[in-house]
Amino acid sequence: MSNLRFNAIQALSENAQDVRSYDGNKVTSFFASHVFTGKVQREYLSDEAYKSLVNSIKSGSKIDRRMADQISSGMKAWAMDRGVTHFTHWFQPLTGATAEKHDSFFTIKSDGSALELFDGDALTQQEPDASSFPNGGIRATFESRGYTAWDPTSPAFIIEQAHGKTLCIPTIFISYSGESLDTKTPLLKALDLINKAALDVCHLFDKNISRVTPTLGWEQEYFVIEESLANARPDILATGRTLYGHTPAKGQQLEDHYFGAIPDRVFAYMQDFEQEAYKLGIPLRTRHNEVAPSQFECAPIFEEVNIAVDHNSLRWM
Repeated sequence: MSNLRFNAIQALSENAQDVRSYDGNKVTSFFASHVFTGKVQREYLSDEAYKSLVNSIKSGSKIDRRMADQISSGMKAWAMDRGVTHFTHWFQPLTGATAEKHDSFFTIKSDGSALELFDGDALTQQEPDASSFPNGGIRATFESRGYTAWDPTSPAFIIEQAHGKTLCIPTIFISYSGESLDTKTPLLKALDLINKAALDVCHLFDKNISRVTPTLGWEQEYFVIEESLANARPDILATGRTLYGHTPAKGQQLEDHYFGAIPDRVFAYMQDFEQEAYKLGIPLRTRHNEVAPSQFECAPIFEEVNIAVDHNSLRWM
């Protein structure tokens, strides 16, 4: 083990690090470029489809199947214009992570012709196997069906991974009996109850208030570890965290690190991370050194709770 760590340190000192440089463009020039925002919706949807979607987001009204077909067609056109070939219903099962099953726009019709299709049925509901959520083996096969349903209040987005792009549609996830199998469903129910309770209070002062929207400003603290050193640690490779080792000489008392100058390589990582976050509409505002050794932090501007939680969950993709 000591030789492995020695080799990792030697490789670190000998190999030059290829760090992607910041392109220098204004954040406003590419912010939310990978998100199906209201501006994009106006461009790719008919006027009636756009109004139906906006009305559903604001009032929770149902989108009928004809409008869903129009919305899915516009969403597909937008995604394919950006090189997307697959879509997924992106959900948050009770695993502490996110889940996704990719389907291609490509399909074969009964006459043998090949087409790219994405209709309202595929947008609004899918049927992924739920037999292993939240853990496997607790239900009979005939009870294993799970259903994902589109959440229009959180906009669809495009994820770039390796050499491909995927259209991600935020959804809830429930069992065949209607039980919640995710974290988004109870969150949406809680937000609805908060809205109703808060409106009762607001109407005592102003009858014109129609909606109360809770906001959230999460912060994300993380540790940056040299890849070659992490590869020399079986605990980090197997679990993603440190399970053994010594307490540092200075831990939470490391005042000289807290808010200190950001190391060059970490700064390059932050810039790279921020550019990808901005494309997904994550409004990052703050970055700095945290107090523990190799600990850092980022924090965004406050957003509507459901969207903020989805943005925070993107780290699991």
